[in-house]
Amino acid sequence: MSQQMGSGELAELVHQMEQSEDDPRQCYALVKERITEFRDSGRDIPDELRRLERRLMTECMHASQGR
Repeated sequence: MSQQMGSGELAELVHQMEQSEDDPRQCYALVKERITEFRDSGRDIPDELRRLERRLMTECMHASQGR
């Protein structure tokens, strides 16, 4: 079972994503970096991060297809 992210961790990630000027590739890279941090520390990946990763991956694919 995945754990939940703390509200401070999530707020920090959202703030970093807002600074990326709506570039889904940069946002995706931030989320992947955070997932790697969780994985490397042996913690479960929070559901919020998994959902965010999927959504950003879809946005990146749409952007690459000109949608």
